[in-house]
Amino acid sequence: MKTCAKAAWLVGTGAVAMSALLGGCGAKETADGKTLVEIVQYKPEAVKAFEALETKFNETHDDIELRIDSPNDAMTILKTRFIREDYPDIIGIGGDINYSSFLDSDMLMDISDYEGLSEIKESYLRTDKELEFIPMEGVYAVPYMANAAGVLYNRDIFAEHGWTIPKTLDEFYALCEEIQAAGIQPLYFGFKDTWTCLAPWNAICVDLAPSDICSQVNAGNAKFADAYRPVAEVTKSLLAYAQPDPYAYSYNDACTAFARGESAMYVIGSYAVPQIKSVNPDINVDSFVFPASNNAEENLLNSGNDLQWSVMAGKEEKKEAIYTVLDFLYEDENIQTYLDDQSAVPCKKGDFELPSMLDGMKEYIENDKMADYQDHHYPAEMAVDAMIQTYLMDGRADATDLFMERFDTEWVRYNRDLIAKVQKFYEENPDKQAKGGEEK
Repeated sequence: MKTCAKAAWLVGTGAVAMSALLGGCGAKETADGKTLVEIVQYKPEAVKAFEALETKFNETHDDIELRIDSPNDAMTILKTRFIREDYPDIIGIGGDINYSSFLDSDMLMDISDYEGLSEIKESYLRTDKELEFIPMEGVYAVPYMANAAGVLYNRDIFAEHGWTIPKTLDEFYALCEEIQAAGIQPLYFGFKDTWTCLAPWNAICVDLAPSDICSQVNAGNAKFADAYRPVAEVTKSLLAYAQPDPYAYSYNDACTAFARGESAMYVIGSYAVPQIKSVNPDINVDSFVFPASNNAEENLLNSGNDLQWSVMAGKEEKKEAIYTVLDFLYEDENIQTYLDDQSAVPCKKGDFELPSMLDGMKEYIENDKMADYQDHHYPAEMAVDAMIQTYLMDGRADATDLFMERFDTEWVRYNRDLIAKVQKFYEENPDKQAKGGEEK
């Protein structure tokens, strides 16, 4: 099936004449003969940064015109454009299951010949390979910006009491006990918003579960009941250090409480800092990696591809212009423009100025000790966040057993077709059998 037809299939359309479908994949020029390179990217909060980059590019390139669209609901708009056979040249999306679906539908161009890939940190390239439903030859995305999740902490409270950053799980528990003994709330959660339940879950997973566990399960080589049990147990153990009834408080409530000094720590991503500072602009906040293992060398930073660039298939005739645009976006000063605007983590190797809230994570960022968010592999219909919330609220002695059983059952329910496809692939390609990630 050709790429354009695949796009129609992806969004659930019926048969369309092939000539009409292919018409949307051709090259475009501006009225003055410049090669038009169009980007649609999914982060509207970064529109000002991209407007500045678009202007800068167009002022310095005579033969290419760059247009960057940053709509509020980019995924819906992209799928609508796919139906209309109106394809941008480059799409900017996150490294998540949407990317996996685009790959599976043969919609993206192999860009393994793009020289800029050599400058990308290996962990972020590996993250994209692990998002492939079945192993694919080639490279289909260039990671651009990442985010980071772990534990935010109030520097002033820590400095006042002389507390140090924990490097192991036992040290973390001991710190929480010490904070409680000082009459301070160690942790605050906003579990009323179920998605926040994924913050500690993901940060703990990177230390205690194989990064490719979802692929292993799909291939029939593992079960979540085994791989996720320690993750579930550690996640639940945090409730002993949380405020009473964390399910009564929302994300905004938790951000506000932390901003006002009502807890010393907050297990969440760096994306929460703007919300926190909107309440208390003067808060002195830093972060550290959640130390879920008692072997400090095994601990990793939970960091995923927040924004990456993929080229739509069928754009080979414009590849030189497209690569010129990518080269521009990856110039150090242009990356710094985005970092300054969005407080992100660069996927490119290099010496960049990071926001102070990431000081405690710099060692992991600089040494490329990172792994992706597990929920980037979860289908939305499975509602894993709600499953975790239900588990955390379950006080029965066998709650973990029931949760693990449910996780495996629900995974099969929502991934039945994918599992069949993956296992058929490995039956037909035994030499490519999934070997599984390193056991944690």
